Amino acid sequence: MPSREHHHVNRLGWLRAAVLGANDGMISTASLILGVAAATGHDAAVVAGFAGWWPVRCRWRPVNTCR
Repeated sequence: MPSREHHHVNRLGWLRAAVLGANDGMISTASLILGVAAATGHDAAVVAGFAGWWPVRCRWRPVNTCR
């Protein structure tokens, strides 16, 4: 008689997508801040960090909250 095992791994795709998406957002924002800070200065890096963070935030929210 074949055994029917149920694995929960098949239902965790959303967790993998969330972790990889968050990692992508952190890396892209950090790269933007470091690049701008190296080229200009502190104030421009803060503005660039906020400008880079906002689209990343909007990817994880409903569309009407980022208008």
